[in-house]
This record gives sequence, C-alpha cells and structure tokens, in this order.
Amino acid sequence: MKTTPKHNERMAKMTFASVYPHYLTKVEKKGRTEEELEKVIEWLTGFDKKKQKELIDEKVSFETFFECANLNRNAHLITGVICGYRVEEIDNPLTQKVRYLDKLVDELAKAKPMEKILRSN
Repeated sequence: MKTTPKHNERMAKMTFASVYPHYLTKVEKKGRTEEELEKVIEWLTGFDKKKQKELIDEKVSFETFFECANLNRNAHLITGVICGYRVEEIDNPLTQKVRYLDKLVDELAKAKPMEKILRSN
C-alpha cells in the first residue's frame, strides 16, 4: 500500500516516548503486562528493557529508533491490517517498521499467545 510523503514524514518524526504510554495502556487494559510489551519490543528491535527506557528518556524519533534497531530477521512474517494498512504492502521501509510494532502490540492486546506474536516455530 502506498503511503503519502506527509504520512511517512509524520511517522519518522513521531517519538517512541510519545507512543509507548499508549502501547502500555492498550495492553494493560487487556490484562497483559509491561514485561510482555518489553519482550515484544525487544523481539522486533533487539532493544532490551534498559535500552528501551534510555530511548524513551532521550525522546528519540521513530526514525532514530529504527536506525539503531537490529530488526528481527523474522519481522517479514508480520502480516495483516493495522490502522487501515496491510503491513506487508507498505512501501516506505520506516513506516512499515512502525506498523510492524503497532501490529505486534495489537496482537499482544488481543491475547494472542506470545509464541505466535514472536513468530516462533
């Protein structure tokens, strides 16, 4: 799916710190924990709990966040629709990575088993 340049720019400039509390609220409302959220983020990005906190404290943009990330080699297995976009069809690499994260958080909130979320065999 084609995204607009304006949309892609907005995604790049958005900070991880501004979105993280929304992720946390979403998963906790559904009975999941912050530790599970941190585990999902670590799986996708390689950032452990300490590094995630540093990135929040530094208020890094998603552009910087994903430039520093070591994206999981199985991230391409994340498919489906999130925020009206089919993640596997997003043409902008950064926007696709942000939507990967959104999709994982959504799956966590929907009580999907952790081994399915983390694309384990």
